Amino acid sequence: MNFKIVKISTYTLLLTLFSMFMTNLKTNPKIQSMDNNIAQKVDSLLRIMTIEEKVGQMNLYNGFWDATGPVPEGGDAKTKYEHLRKGWVGGMLNVKGVNNVRGVQRIAVEESRLGIPLIIGFDVIHGYKTISPIPLAEAASWDLKAIEQSARISAVEASASGINWTFAPMVDISRDPRWGRVMEGAGEDPFLGSRIAQARVKGFQGEDLSKPNTIAACAKHFAAYGFAEAGREYNTVDMSNAKLFNTVLPPFKAAADAGVRTFMNSFNDLNGIPVSGSKFLQRDILKGKWNFNGFVVSDWASINEIIYWGHAKNKKEAAFIASRAGSDMDMEGHVYVQELAELVKSGEVDEAIIDEAAGRILRVKFELGLFDDPYKYCNEDREKNLIGQKSHHEAVLDMAKKSIVLLKNENNILPLKKEGQKIALIGPLANDKNSPLGSWRLASEDHTAVSILEGMNAYTKNKLSYAKGIDLFEGQVAFTTHIKINTDNKNGIEDAINIAKDADVVVMVLGEHGFQSGEARSRTKLDLPGLQQQLLEAVYNVNKNIVLVLQNGRPLTIEWAAEHIPAIVEGWQLGSQTGNAIAQVLYGDYNPSGKLPMTFPRNVGQIPIYYNHKNTGRATNREGNVFWSHYIDKENSPLYPFGHGLSYTTFEYTNLKVNTSDYSKKGKVAISVDITNSGQRQGREVVQLYIRDKVASIVRPVKELKGFELVELDVNESKAVSFHLTENELGFYNNDGAYILEPGNFEVFVGGSSSAKLKSEFSL
Repeated sequence: MNFKIVKISTYTLLLTLFSMFMTNLKTNPKIQSMDNNIAQKVDSLLRIMTIEEKVGQMNLYNGFWDATGPVPEGGDAKTKYEHLRKGWVGGMLNVKGVNNVRGVQRIAVEESRLGIPLIIGFDVIHGYKTISPIPLAEAASWDLKAIEQSARISAVEASASGINWTFAPMVDISRDPRWGRVMEGAGEDPFLGSRIAQARVKGFQGEDLSKPNTIAACAKHFAAYGFAEAGREYNTVDMSNAKLFNTVLPPFKAAADAGVRTFMNSFNDLNGIPVSGSKFLQRDILKGKWNFNGFVVSDWASINEIIYWGHAKNKKEAAFIASRAGSDMDMEGHVYVQELAELVKSGEVDEAIIDEAAGRILRVKFELGLFDDPYKYCNEDREKNLIGQKSHHEAVLDMAKKSIVLLKNENNILPLKKEGQKIALIGPLANDKNSPLGSWRLASEDHTAVSILEGMNAYTKNKLSYAKGIDLFEGQVAFTTHIKINTDNKNGIEDAINIAKDADVVVMVLGEHGFQSGEARSRTKLDLPGLQQQLLEAVYNVNKNIVLVLQNGRPLTIEWAAEHIPAIVEGWQLGSQTGNAIAQVLYGDYNPSGKLPMTFPRNVGQIPIYYNHKNTGRATNREGNVFWSHYIDKENSPLYPFGHGLSYTTFEYTNLKVNTSDYSKKGKVAISVDITNSGQRQGREVVQLYIRDKVASIVRPVKELKGFELVELDVNESKAVSFHLTENELGFYNNDGAYILEPGNFEVFVGGSSSAKLKSEFSL
């Protein structure tokens, strides 16, 4: 039958078509998104769709014009507009704001034949308008409830702006801080990364995806993107199955188990196959072993890039490879919409593959409730009242404080006195209101962060002097361009020296600009960029009482500072409330409790460096000669290990006990330890549990994080902390991807970092 209908006002046409063509469809006239009939509804809809409309669901376009303005008259925008009217677009990204979202949704719903609503995607990575700390900083909190709440706030604000899908969380494990995107993940550890992945998925998606204040989450980048060679963006990946199954995949599996509705594949290859075309990852593992029933979206034009890898000769072949491999939606690649329909008509691609992919996308739209009300995310009152509200800023301030890591505090130089102290605040980032917003803040307004100068000025009883010292960069900064770092203009150093001479304490704010980390921001040097090291040493020469506050999106190589500077605070890029969070920690209104989610190397030559390495056959100097695994110019140990973080108080660990008596009956090994606040302040400690499987069929790491708990203690207070180890913590994946648990001897370590020395043993 040749349909002539080109415009509908609601979902009524779809119901009518269901009735005409599916007389056996038993459903309520008011279709509800979240019920047991979604599969039947999807199947019924697919039966009345043309092949072009099915392929259209697999096509994701980038936003292209002000949807409330004139219709575009030419070029790429005109093509996209025409495709919307034809029903050849499944979703849009980078369209934000209720008016704009309603504009594109209206075209899809009211001007296409079937009126299938769009899914609206956006990079809501660490906040929408109210910006939370970068994800790596949030990971330093080890506070799963706070991280979940951070994602919840992001979802509330984004959904109020018309968005119903985020390209987060990034769950890539990485051991290479040269890779700029470490700022977007949870660090180097698969156990911590898995727990954080689940928290973020739950925060974005809530308990009911059909509610208008939730958004579909997307686990990315599937998979192994964090192991790009040389830490260089968009590079090749080569790894063993042992590393893939035990290090890379666990956070993705955790996200899938948490119900994440979408996955995004990545820009790298694996086993010589660009992963957008990897059947092994997408069909065998994700949709096969894991039984994932959401959909897979490509990263930006990554299906088209299969050609550039040399794995496909043209777009037709790229579409053939990617669709058969399980890539369901093509993000701004224009490959599927141009090639797939003809591939099906020619018999080269089975239509069942298209039905499966389109069906997965339609399913998520049903779950979001878009078929009930395509405009459910387009409410001006919600947009006006929910975005940037005071409670959101209070929550991101709490998140920011919990993310700060105290790396060093010699002679208790911190916290600062609240009165009677002359303080000099120095550094190119000290009064910066833009950099603290970080890299992924596409919907926020520039220069809206609270600066550290503003935060410290709230403590007015101190005499605070400020000098910029140097400029970190020259010209303008933007997400899409590289920053030009100042390497020769030293104007301002003398001003900094002059105020430092008369200060009791100098606070120096140094590090990276927010746009020096993130996508396409790989670095070969991880020291302080530009003239900052020169500024630091110049000030140190006149006043050694320095508190160094780092603002950065990755671990830095600060070996000189670690040796000379008495106090170092890892302040990351903490978002909208940066200055208030830093000031409250510096002045002791908040006792820092953050712990590093990623190892700090001494220099770039140590990379990759990570705590859960293997022992090797010559890990120590057993024979007293040179023939063991080491450097001749630097020790093997990191500058600051994974899990490290100090407090203004101290904690003691005692009485470690291991009980295996319940293992045969309940499958649990019970671990307990006593922790005491032995200092002079109330404090919060992240108690960390590590194990080592001493002998296994596949060599296991020297330590593996398998549990952690946040404990708050008053002065002299003690608590017993308990953990349970089950087969989920004690086993591992073999090289075939099968999870196994072997009998044998285990060591268990408990303490405040991966360097924990309190140890016991048990056997299974």
